[in-house]
Amino acid sequence: MLRVLDRLYPQAQCALHFGDPWQLLVATILSAQCTDERVNQVTPGLFKRFASVQAFARADLAELEEAVRPTGFFRNKAKAIQGAARALAAEHDGRVPPKLEALVKLPGVGRKTANVVLGAAFGLPGITVDTHVGRVCRRLEFTAQTDAVKAEFELMDIIPRQRWTRFSHQVITHGRRVCHSRKPDCPGCGLLPHCPYGQEHRAD
Repeated sequence: MLRVLDRLYPQAQCALHFGDPWQLLVATILSAQCTDERVNQVTPGLFKRFASVQAFARADLAELEEAVRPTGFFRNKAKAIQGAARALAAEHDGRVPPKLEALVKLPGVGRKTANVVLGAAFGLPGITVDTHVGRVCRRLEFTAQTDAVKAEFELMDIIPRQRWTRFSHQVITHGRRVCHSRKPDCPGCGLLPHCPYGQEHRAD
């Protein structure tokens, strides 16, 4: 099935635009409950206004909230971004650490966000279990877990380590284009021969 994903999505990659690991960390925090397209509209102006980790750490919170308002949940996101910036400035010399254990200690950063940053910014393997990956992998019966962390560990056991990041991007792309939540295109799905859910629902 991994060969099928390679054929279907040979260029799959992180859809968020970024120039360095900090920018990707911010963009990933903003992407919660928001489309990548909307985030990519907001971040150029955001990074022009706040040009460094230190600038985010020193920012007026109300001003930061206003800058990220279009992404939704702006108060929580602004607080998390500033908290992460302050922690990085105080503990990591303003640099994003390339280690999951250090990343998940930052405010607003869970394993999903950490794995996005590790994979796309540092080229380190990690499985990102967002809503798309969770849904597609449950339908493929790779996991029955609805908890993202438990699903991540189960997927780590069956997907080769060197494929973790690419697999995540490919499955996210598949979930967005084909395996939709409400009306998946099972008849037109390239993974149909491998998918128990699709076999059952292809005529729907």
